[in-house]
Amino acid sequence: MTKINEKSIQHAKNALDSLGCDYAFYYAAPGQDALLIKNCDRFLSASIIKVPILLAWFYLEQKGQVNRAEYCNLDSEPQVQGAGFSWLLRGRMLPYQDILLMMIALSDNLCTNLVIERIGLNRLASVIQNDLGLSGTELQRKLMDYEARQRGLDNWITPGDCVRLYDLIENLPAADRQLAEEMLSVNQDDLLLRRNIPRDTIDFYHKTGSISQVLHDWGYTRKARLFLLTQNVKSEPAAFEVFGRLGEWMAA
Repeated sequence: MTKINEKSIQHAKNALDSLGCDYAFYYAAPGQDALLIKNCDRFLSASIIKVPILLAWFYLEQKGQVNRAEYCNLDSEPQVQGAGFSWLLRGRMLPYQDILLMMIALSDNLCTNLVIERIGLNRLASVIQNDLGLSGTELQRKLMDYEARQRGLDNWITPGDCVRLYDLIENLPAADRQLAEEMLSVNQDDLLLRRNIPRDTIDFYHKTGSISQVLHDWGYTRKARLFLLTQNVKSEPAAFEVFGRLGEWMAA
């Protein structure tokens, strides 16, 4: 593996600064110090919040409080759309394992809300902060809940918590870690950190998130951990270019 040098780090910072937005970029690989370049400590989560939700499910399942084999009624929540397509499925009963899969791989908002409802928003928020130790991650509302957003409620993440996610996944029981990685590996969004990586050359376990003026990509390979969080993005094409260039670090 080629070591990322001071020149490449400075180029990365210059590229990030040129966007004129809030950002946090993290890169860690064997044989070199972890790198975190940031100008902001709190970000709208977009869909990155779905990774802590998945880990909270695993935590509660280990306690015997939920069961991935339990069946979920897709019609038991308002049929929000946006990312995913569970609202279009003809079969309306699925095991929660499939609900969790669509939440991660497709960023399905209805499936996410079904998981939040099954656990309970307040209990889920408490597990994320207190039991998983993601003290800066705030789950205040369901996905696509615009009325809650108008009341000032939103979902938040921090760069520090995004770093902690790596260890939480690494320390899962083997079966849960395998399932989490299967879900992360089939994420269908390759427009951000993975955009410049030739198809089928690297296994990238990742979760993306995007809403207006917010673009995130968090993930890892077997050799590197990296994420880029951005908000108040002024030009998506310019941001896409920076995501692509920094994503090449996973192949360094």
